[in-house]
Amino acid sequence: MKFTVEAFHWLQANVAKLGNIRLSSEELEYLQSHCPYLNQQYLDYLQDFRLRPSDHVELTFESSSEKCDDKVLGSIHMGVKGLWVETILFEVPLLALTSEAYFRFCSRDWNHDGQREKACRKGLSLLENGCLFSEFGTRRRRDYRTQVLVLEGLKKAEDIATGKGWKGKLTGTSNVHFAMKTGLPAVGTVAHEWFMAVAAITNDYENATETALRYWIGTFGEGVLGIALTDTFGTPTFLKSFSSTIPAFTAAVPGKTATLASSAASSGLSTTDSLSSTETPSHAPPTEGEKGPEQRSYAQAFSGIRQDSGNPAEFVKIMRNFYDKEGITEKKTIVFSDSLNIELCLEYKQQAEDAGFQPTFGIGTFFTNDFVHQSTGKKSTPLNIVIKLSSANGNHAVKISDNIGKNTGYPATVEEVKQRLGYVEKTWENGNEEKRWGTEAEDGI
Repeated sequence: MKFTVEAFHWLQANVAKLGNIRLSSEELEYLQSHCPYLNQQYLDYLQDFRLRPSDHVELTFESSSEKCDDKVLGSIHMGVKGLWVETILFEVPLLALTSEAYFRFCSRDWNHDGQREKACRKGLSLLENGCLFSEFGTRRRRDYRTQVLVLEGLKKAEDIATGKGWKGKLTGTSNVHFAMKTGLPAVGTVAHEWFMAVAAITNDYENATETALRYWIGTFGEGVLGIALTDTFGTPTFLKSFSSTIPAFTAAVPGKTATLASSAASSGLSTTDSLSSTETPSHAPPTEGEKGPEQRSYAQAFSGIRQDSGNPAEFVKIMRNFYDKEGITEKKTIVFSDSLNIELCLEYKQQAEDAGFQPTFGIGTFFTNDFVHQSTGKKSTPLNIVIKLSSANGNHAVKISDNIGKNTGYPATVEEVKQRLGYVEKTWENGNEEKRWGTEAEDGI
């Protein structure tokens, strides 16, 4: 994809404005009342936190011409560098702004007409067929206004469905800002970045997944944010750790007190002292053999898993076999989130229900960037853009996934990690990343 100089300058200006964002008192009250898994120490930190794009974001434009003209095309190169805690929140706004820059200046043959109605029709189709789904479309949305219209359409569909007594449900949005504005629940799952960073920081890929799971449970506790992401280093590698027993010291203090991710949870230290003295996984590995009193595994503790790459039908079979082998009879949830549309949601819903799972769907780009060209009626294809962790602690970070098309990271490190983990390469005929959102030649929907 190519951007104009004009688009680049707009992107530069709006990235700089991210430094003006601060948590308002109203937003703080919302987080305190609606997101109890965020402890007060973190919220205190967030109140004073500011993104610093001038320090952390590198944006450059590589022109394809020597002309000095706002319409000249070129490539945008973007990088984010700094402490993880100070840079992790850049991903979503940077992607959303990049998409908006492109469709504001480079691909302009579209308008917002019918977006609310289109979203309502989609919502009605899903709800009538009993689907549980949430809106996950911030990162690749066409622009802010589109997401407003989409959520209005989905809310209208939900009202109609409620009146008709349909079993489907709009379960929430992953955008906390819109959750506060619309009254929808703020929902989401753990990201690949969590597992990628733990692995890169420790350079212990063999145990990184279990370490990441342990600290997640230790921070949030059981039954909270309980959907596990399986494919960062391939689902088979994940399941080896998922079946492990949770160590005894992995516990979070109940309620809104300090979140303690190590043995400090049982100490007499004040919340501030214990937080500051808690060691990271790389500095304080678990004591071998120390297990939880109930001998529960991560698979038991997590309420379900997310499928984000590879063949969904095969994934459902793998997970059914896994839970059966573990003797877990509790009904678990599968969240499908990979390039969804209505047809795929209904197909995956049937497959998951037949195997005894509760299917839910995190639907993003299909909601917030589904447009046609005004002049032709042909599909206006969304940008296939992501931001992934490239390195941490001086080590390359990689993601392997369940489909070769979603491998990211330094090639030599990807190959090394595959060998270390005994990863078996997989492809899926519908996993072509270049065509995941269709092509410009297709008719609009």
